[in-house]
Parts: sequence; C-alpha cells; structure tokens
Amino acid sequence: MSGNVSGATGHGEELPTHESLALLRESPVGRLAVVVEGRPDIFPVNHVVDHGTVVFRTARGSKFWGAAGLPVAFEVDGYDASTGHAWSVVVHGKGEVLIRSDDVFEALQLPLVPWQSGPKPEFVRIVPHEITGRRFAVTGGARYQSGTAQH
Repeated sequence: MSGNVSGATGHGEELPTHESLALLRESPVGRLAVVVEGRPDIFPVNHVVDHGTVVFRTARGSKFWGAAGLPVAFEVDGYDASTGHAWSVVVHGKGEVLIRSDDVFEALQLPLVPWQSGPKPEFVRIVPHEITGRRFAVTGGARYQSGTAQH
C-alpha cells in the first residue's frame, strides 16, 4: 500500500495515507468501481474501514461478481462548507470475498449494516495497493456556505 506525502500541487494538496484513511472512516457511503461484462460500472455502497482495508456487504449480483478476486477502485469525496475546500480519496486494490468462517465472524462484528433492505450475506474486503487523497479549494461555480450560495 502506498500513500502520498502531504504537500501542495497544482491540483491541490496531496493527503498522507493516514489522513485519507480518516476521511474514508468518516464517510458513510462511497462508490465502488468494477468491470461487469466488459463494461465499467459504479455502485454506491456503505462501508467500514478495517485495518487499512475497506469492507462492504452485498448479495451475489453484478457488484459481487465484479469485485470477487478482481481489481477494483473505491472513492469517497466531500466538501467542507466552512473552509470552501473539497476532498477526494481513491482506493485502488483487489476485492477479496470473505469465505473463511473466522474472517466472516470477524466481519459480522464490524459496525456494518446494509442501508438497502434485502439479504446482503456476502462480505467483500478491498485490499488496497494504493490509497490517494487530495484536498483542494473550490474556486469556480457557486460556493455553498451556511446554507446560502456565495458567488
């Protein structure tokens, strides 16, 4: 797993891995990017960060089969209205389906409850090979501060 050293760039501030993981932990939902039947697809999922990995629950469908043992990307982002800064964190890694009973039992102890109704019996862990994060000032368009648009 690699991270970026904090520092300013022309594209904003690169965030260190520990700060990127903190932002991942604070975000209730992210987007899972996978390839399904030769086409890229994106799915919103709620998740938890567990020992530097990202864990989510799902059923056996496109999301599951697109992540099972395959390269994936996972992204969360946000906006801090009080500072006018946005941020984005991207995890590149491999999706690993938890099948060993010890792994599943440990995952069941995580604070991970699916938002959508219906059974979500499968746990998938994204094991990162790279985590990148950026923070940048929002300079174009409308800035929202305290519930009002600033131009």
